[in-house]
Amino acid sequence: MTDTVPRGAVLVIGAGDHLGGAIARRFARGGYHVVCTRRRGDFAPLLETIREVGGTATGIHSDARDEDAVIELFDTVERDIAPLAAVAFNVGGNVHFSLTETTARVYRKVWEMCAFAAFLNGREAARRMLPRGRGTILFTGATASLRGAAGFCAFAGGKHALRALAQTMSRELGPQGLHVGHVIVDGPIENDNSRALFPQAYANRAADAIMQPDDIAEIYWHLHQQPRNAWSFETEVRAYAEKW
Repeated sequence: MTDTVPRGAVLVIGAGDHLGGAIARRFARGGYHVVCTRRRGDFAPLLETIREVGGTATGIHSDARDEDAVIELFDTVERDIAPLAAVAFNVGGNVHFSLTETTARVYRKVWEMCAFAAFLNGREAARRMLPRGRGTILFTGATASLRGAAGFCAFAGGKHALRALAQTMSRELGPQGLHVGHVIVDGPIENDNSRALFPQAYANRAADAIMQPDDIAEIYWHLHQQPRNAWSFETEVRAYAEKW
């Protein structure tokens, strides 16, 4: 069963197998046509799970760092699918290198993924939404948005820049009717990639002390549903056992 909401399109940038996919499923259950994008990978499993809950979705491969590709993506959605009601930017970029082993190429690529791509997609979302005076733009942050850690200079730099971008957009676009939110996911999310990257973070944890993608996705849905007289900008989410 779907919630009763106005129909429209929701674009999930970085709709992978975990949090991005969960966000896509949640908005699909809410009655929106979800457009899932990622640079590469198979969309079929995610699209099938969306259809299983009665939703509709489209998968489009697109490079979030390529300005021309981003413009074409937004034009395609607005022209061929439906006006955008919300955009969720969920591109990762979490890599681990010591400072002396971090190459210029790695640092630049992570910044492009976390910050530059967010700027391109946020700008194009605003260009389409501002004439309508409504819309939601949500960015996924991380622990690195708040504090750097040894071995994560590139990721922390990119996520700090993303947070600054989101703050600027919220102050500029909020008075014009657009809700900009920044969700700081502070702690490990259940997925194989994170387990491999942060084995100690998962060690000796109770099952309910690791965040689940579907539970976090509910926060994105709640932010989108908030009335405009009580918008949240920054939301921090962490498991009850997380030390912060």
